Amino acid sequence: MTKETEIVCPPGQQEDEAVLKQLASAALKIPLKNITALKILKRSIDARGRRVVYRMQVRIFIEEVYQPEIFTVNYPNVQFGRPVIIVGAGPAGLFAALQCIELGLKPIVIERGKDVKQRRRDLANINKQGLVNPESNYCFGEGGAGTYSDGKLYTRSTKRGDVNQVLKMFVAHGAAEDILIDARPHIGTNKLPQIITAMRETVLNAGGEIMFDTKVTQLLVDFGKIKGVKIAAGEKIMSDAVILATGHSARDVFEMLHSQNILIEAKPFALGVRIEHPQEIIDRAQYHCELRGPDLPPSYYSLVEQVDDRGVFSFCMCPGGIIAPCSTEPGEIVVNGWSPSKRNNPFANSGTVVQINLEDVAGDDNDPFKMLNFQKQVEQAAFAAGGGNLVAPGQRMVDFVQNRLSNDLPVNSYLPGTKSVELKEVLPGWINERLRKALPVFGKKMKGYYTNDAILVGVESRTSSPVKIPRDRETLQHPQVRGLFPCGEGAGYAGGIISAAIDGFNCATAALKILS
Repeated sequence: MTKETEIVCPPGQQEDEAVLKQLASAALKIPLKNITALKILKRSIDARGRRVVYRMQVRIFIEEVYQPEIFTVNYPNVQFGRPVIIVGAGPAGLFAALQCIELGLKPIVIERGKDVKQRRRDLANINKQGLVNPESNYCFGEGGAGTYSDGKLYTRSTKRGDVNQVLKMFVAHGAAEDILIDARPHIGTNKLPQIITAMRETVLNAGGEIMFDTKVTQLLVDFGKIKGVKIAAGEKIMSDAVILATGHSARDVFEMLHSQNILIEAKPFALGVRIEHPQEIIDRAQYHCELRGPDLPPSYYSLVEQVDDRGVFSFCMCPGGIIAPCSTEPGEIVVNGWSPSKRNNPFANSGTVVQINLEDVAGDDNDPFKMLNFQKQVEQAAFAAGGGNLVAPGQRMVDFVQNRLSNDLPVNSYLPGTKSVELKEVLPGWINERLRKALPVFGKKMKGYYTNDAILVGVESRTSSPVKIPRDRETLQHPQVRGLFPCGEGAGYAGGIISAAIDGFNCATAALKILS
């Protein structure tokens, strides 16, 4: 027999099975000797009171043997299966490939960038020399933007598909089982490359194909049906199903679609800055203590405020993290954040952005590149303000709110370097003003947040795609091209690793229907 209950324990005891069994015994009024095993189903930190505690939903086994779940993959060989072309090897593309194999289809994954190991050299050039390789960077390459941007697995997209299916797939390829129970699961940039490599090996061992350093330059369409793709080398690769999972920064893909008269649309997104504090400030505010103890992880936060009818909110918060240069083309500044698995860096950073609707930007709403061009302009302005070599414009928080140039900037984690700039010279006025109004309000919500010890680094602009590739709600196909499946963040249907992976699953399943 099994029963479930919630138990609460102080930090330091959350992994002590003997203590947890005692707590479960007391909660359910069952003799301790009758409890043969205990399984944690969900675990979260509750810092709402003066004492921080762990809350856990547990299943206890009463005089019953517990058989731990074994996470493995055992796929059929699909070498001679019906081919499905998948453009992009980010989470949407990789999980689409895994689902194709599950369904007996042969995935052919085409990735413009390099594999995870080869990407490292290009990332070093970005961080140390400010040199951007447009085909291999923080956004392009095996695993997509998530591989070197931390691997946060928290999502609200629980209605789109089975989140646990995605998490279990990560565990089967080497992720810690903790991601199955933690309220805010996280893998870490230092561990993701090995997991992505294991996924690649699964695809190849099952008879799938993966092509790196290969750029799709044309979709092959005949009488409204997809027939395959053409790559930069001139070769044509044929299939009646193409899953387009190219990510939110593949601007040339949008241009390719537009040049082929395949419908795309401008889409709202959000833009702002990345804000970095010393981690100890966030810990003090969230844990109500002067010094975080060793039994608690670095704390996170989530903040949101409506300012002049637009949302201003924190995004992609990275405890113990690093600000990274995520430009995909020379002459632009784009920043993002990531954390290693231990989250043991001395800083906490978060994107802090303003919602942008179509009517906020001048121009024709029917121009599919309206929002993308706006995004480009701000990124180029940030590059010019930094002075080159990916040096980013920065300003202390209180100085920013009070319209004052910072005399100096605090030590921070952004490796190419920061330059003291008045960010109102970079950000459009209406974005700048909403941020100025929101930050003191955030300071009232979280003690210590509003401080000149924090730095604003510009610009955080790739929160989501500024272009949407439309698709039918039921078939997931483009309304003009049968067999073309817009997928993931780049198409406008996901907002993180988990939702992108789920969308990959769904598009692969939809592809099977037209190939059957």
